Amino acid sequence: MNIGDVSKHAGLPAKTIRYYEEIGLIAPQRDPNGYRRFREADVHRLAFLGRARALGFSIEDCRSLVRLYDDTDRASAEVKRIAEQHLSRIDAKIAELTEMRATLSHLVSACAGDDRPDCPILADLAAAGEAEPR
Repeated sequence: MNIGDVSKHAGLPAKTIRYYEEIGLIAPQRDPNGYRRFREADVHRLAFLGRARALGFSIEDCRSLVRLYDDTDRASAEVKRIAEQHLSRIDAKIAELTEMRATLSHLVSACAGDDRPDCPILADLAAAGEAEPR
């Protein structure tokens, strides 16, 4: 299969597939003329990577997950550890976004949004900038 076919089957752009090859996540065979030749296993691996990336796993996490997937003697505890660490990062990001949303929601409700120049949103942004060390 060529890269265009693989792109369609795996649901990834050709540019992403080339990048994954460049960083060693996949290693398609090469024809004598240098063209990539993908096997079904490559398509499966790319789909696996696409799903892992869609779940927000980092490239290094993906590297570890692929290594573990390929290792039939793996311990699922290691896979779970990687997923739990990622879940903790997601939870932290959700907490950060929730706090950000609450602050912005408060500022938006405090702003009259009329023709007057007073704006609590701008005042808050300016006050936060003054607190930064110079």
